[in-house]
Amino acid sequence: MRLATTPPLPRPLMRSHLAARRGYVGWLRGFGLVCVGVLFAMVLHSSTPASEASTPPAAAPRAPEDRWVALRFGRLVEASGRVVRDAVIVVRNDRIFAVGGPETAIPPNAAYVDLSRLTAIPGLIDVHTHLTYYWDQRDPMRPWEQLVSRLPAMSVFLAQENARKTLEVGVTTVRDLGSFEQMDIAMRDLIQRGAMLGPRMLVSGYGLQISDELPKQSRATLESGRADGPAEVMRVVRQQIGAGADWIKMYGSTGSGDDVSGQQTFTYEEMKAAVDAAHNLGRKIAIHSYGASGARDAVRAGADSVEHAVDLDDATLQEMVRRRIYYVPTIDHNRYYIDNAVGFGYTPVAVERMKSFLARNLQTTRRAHQLGVRIAMGSDAVMTMCGQNTRELAWFVQAGMTPLAALATATTQAAALLGKEKILGSLAPGYLADIVAVEGDPVTDVRSVIYGVRWVMKGGVVVVSRISEEKNQLRMVD
Repeated sequence: MRLATTPPLPRPLMRSHLAARRGYVGWLRGFGLVCVGVLFAMVLHSSTPASEASTPPAAAPRAPEDRWVALRFGRLVEASGRVVRDAVIVVRNDRIFAVGGPETAIPPNAAYVDLSRLTAIPGLIDVHTHLTYYWDQRDPMRPWEQLVSRLPAMSVFLAQENARKTLEVGVTTVRDLGSFEQMDIAMRDLIQRGAMLGPRMLVSGYGLQISDELPKQSRATLESGRADGPAEVMRVVRQQIGAGADWIKMYGSTGSGDDVSGQQTFTYEEMKAAVDAAHNLGRKIAIHSYGASGARDAVRAGADSVEHAVDLDDATLQEMVRRRIYYVPTIDHNRYYIDNAVGFGYTPVAVERMKSFLARNLQTTRRAHQLGVRIAMGSDAVMTMCGQNTRELAWFVQAGMTPLAALATATTQAAALLGKEKILGSLAPGYLADIVAVEGDPVTDVRSVIYGVRWVMKGGVVVVSRISEEKNQLRMVD
């Protein structure tokens, strides 16, 4: 059976029908293109930020307002001998803006701190510390054993106590000369970002040491600071700088804790390689030497500072004067070891050796001062000595310095050694607002600096206050 179909159109009608259909399809295509164009424009419009499409650009974010503080002191004293009575220091953010007497202009929006019963001195600088060396008094293990057995992260955390105690005696900047596992670098960075309270730190990473008698497979990794020969010394210096060290520390002799032997370790050639490598990369170098021979070669090599040395002859001291090399005696650290001999496990024989070394250290400091050697205060504070940093100043007075000359070793001289003399060590406009308030008279009695600290500002922020609330009340100036 055949299915019914629609009969075909005649040819003339078919041609007319096809033409009409082509026209209709063309119209649809044109209409479709128009619709696509409109939709595309709508998409573009919707993706354009409103601020660009219909509103003017938003205003740039406002900069934070300046923070002004006006500090009033009974006196202001600097190591130069400058004394200002009824002193006013105006601080803008982290810098000193103005210094003067009671006539000093104070911005109307400044907070006001009345410290008129105290004397202002610059924030102090300790150029030889080991803040990451922490002694847990609850642990029966000896302090040095604790240090090497504890996880580095735990040491950094616990060492916050050392940092806080250092601030409490007015030390707002330290040069930290020796740590390991980059603990000092971590601590410096934590303080810089405000995650830890402590002094401003310039750090040295691992100190350079000669290889010891341990078999090679038992030694620490290449980053440990061990080096033999000029080429290795240069490599290790570069490693410390690459890791983030601000300074280089080199152990040019034996000597630490109850060991006061002072036998030279690195040769002159190795010291010279370290000095040149550090200076070529824009860093300074401190060379540790308990003994005279290591110190003499350190001076010949051009070290920026020599630490601890005793029995230096006049020729070496005069060369230090000529080359502007600093002497950092660290007299008081042996007093600390003697006082804590039981806790450290030091024998009576070792204590006598340390007492003898301390006397020679004091005598060398006296001669260095008489000959005009530049001296900077370094405590060599470790463990619970943090917080006793400035006791070194009393030894300097015993060595013949005036109280103001001793103060200079922890302010202007220390700042110059660090290359920070334009921002640290003085109370002047443009300097960092590191300000310490003490009881007593620093001009006549160095004990006011050592034991009289009551209030500390670091970089415009109050970090220590041991005065009653009503005396430290912030208020708006009328």
